Amino acid sequence: MKKVWLALLLLPVLASTAIFSAQAPADTAQGFEGLNIGAGLAIGLAAIGAGVAVGMAAAAGIGVLTERRDMFGTILIFVAIGEGIAVYGILFAVLMLFGKF
Repeated sequence: MKKVWLALLLLPVLASTAIFSAQAPADTAQGFEGLNIGAGLAIGLAAIGAGVAVGMAAAAGIGVLTERRDMFGTILIFVAIGEGIAVYGILFAVLMLFGKF
């Protein structure tokens, strides 16, 4: 059952890389077609990782908040740290697509 869910999660990521690879910048050199696939994978995998991190941190944070209300700020910081993974994925994708090599 886990393999089916994993395949369903990875299918949109792989499909999006095929779509993004068709939109290459005009000044991309002939040997750098893989940059588009890499940019799509960077965004997709970073978003999946951020979702897992935020889900785990939020679930644990809800458990803590039921007992100690004064920990709200600390829990919010931990959830925000997990979301930073997606920001790094977008940053790397932009650097791959628009960086001059």
